[in-house]
Amino acid sequence: MNIPGSMTQVLPLEDSSQVGHARRVTQRLAEQHGFDATDAGRVALLTTELCTNVLKHAGIGELHLRIIPGQDKPGVEIIAVDRGPGFQLDQCLTDGYSTGGTKGIGLGALARLAQVFDAYSDRRGSVVLAQLFPRGSRPCAWRFGVSQHPHPGETACGDVWQLALDGSHCSVLVLDGIGHGESAQQAARAGAEAFGEAPFDAATSVFARMHQAMNGSRGGAAAIAQYDGERQTLAFAGIGNIGASLIGSEGSRGLASHPGIVGVRFRKAHVFDYPQGEAQLLLLFSDGLQSRWSLRDYPGLIQRHPAIIATLLHRDFCRGRDDVTVLALNLEAPRG
Repeated sequence: MNIPGSMTQVLPLEDSSQVGHARRVTQRLAEQHGFDATDAGRVALLTTELCTNVLKHAGIGELHLRIIPGQDKPGVEIIAVDRGPGFQLDQCLTDGYSTGGTKGIGLGALARLAQVFDAYSDRRGSVVLAQLFPRGSRPCAWRFGVSQHPHPGETACGDVWQLALDGSHCSVLVLDGIGHGESAQQAARAGAEAFGEAPFDAATSVFARMHQAMNGSRGGAAAIAQYDGERQTLAFAGIGNIGASLIGSEGSRGLASHPGIVGVRFRKAHVFDYPQGEAQLLLLFSDGLQSRWSLRDYPGLIQRHPAIIATLLHRDFCRGRDDVTVLALNLEAPRG
């Protein structure tokens, strides 16, 4: 499976008039990707409840939307994001429980509407994830999450990501075209297309192919991570300032990149091999995300779905003056 990157669609939630718009957007998105009327209705109902909860308990927030791959058909990912007072997840998963004193249907009922449901909440706010698929389809065997956004005010994004999956092996690319806007996007897409031709080739060969494809463009920074689940090892090569970390319950390890600009100038990509050890998570991120963060400041977050992790890091550490991509990949054995 070769998964091309896509941007996160963001819908602001600031007043009740936006709930209906969000419901229509998500329902239409589902219908456009093979959901029948019943399954699209599940998407609409869940969207309405998530939006209502954000406005009721946090006052303001956002809805993040993406089409995601499934094992049979694509699904819809809906993430509610806020900076409200937070909630106790175990309590709120009980049907009928409400921190606002209203009846509601409870997060537990919402969880039953979705094939994948997860949440993280503390005093800094909440991130609630729902992934829904048409009947007969299942979530992707690998658990991963991406939060990707263009430079404020832009529609073109100079960042790209791509993910290739083959049994217990995966190959991941994050590429940041120099600058932002359409020229950066063109450079990055040329590199991603070259990566996609043979993503499991040796990283040095993939970089050489990307460098040739991006020649004459602005060029960009890029990182490739290739994980072997059988050997439990990670091969990593980076040119420029794409951040990368292997993270486990005992701490994190930064992955080394070299200076240069793919498509413009660099000598050769150097591949470093890392044993997985106790690491559970691979994180790749462009320089639109601040580098001074630690998952240790968020107790229990590493156990949450990677889409929760990527979205929370974007919420709390986005610089707000560049394209930004955060990709989180769980390194546990793929599910059947």
